[in-house]
Amino acid sequence: MSDRPNLARNLTVTGVVLWVLQVVLAAEFLYSGYLLFSGGDTVDTFEQLGLGQWLRYLTGVLEVAGAIGLLIPRLAGLAALGLAGVMVGATATEIFVLEDGSPVLPLILLLVCAGVAWFRRASTLALLGR
Repeated sequence: MSDRPNLARNLTVTGVVLWVLQVVLAAEFLYSGYLLFSGGDTVDTFEQLGLGQWLRYLTGVLEVAGAIGLLIPRLAGLAALGLAGVMVGATATEIFVLEDGSPVLPLILLLVCAGVAWFRRASTLALLGR
């Protein structure tokens, strides 16, 4: 019987919305990671940065790892925080570096990741031992 209050607390509207957002974000970042690893247009984009293709692979690893982390309850807040950091870099790159860049998608992803990180901050703090 002691599990019922926890179950009811986890099934709040906010909890359901957060999980839906996390699943959508995970799908987006898995797809983006796939595109980064498969090459195509991303090779040209990272060539414009002038830092080499290692950054494309690093970004792909961070996005796939973050996507997986979003689906693990204990890691979801920390993963969202990390992905928000990646999106800060992506937004800045789109604005200041790329000639034909559009910061709209990375900015939206940044805001959603930041929101998930905020609402999952208790699990992040618990994970960090605070």
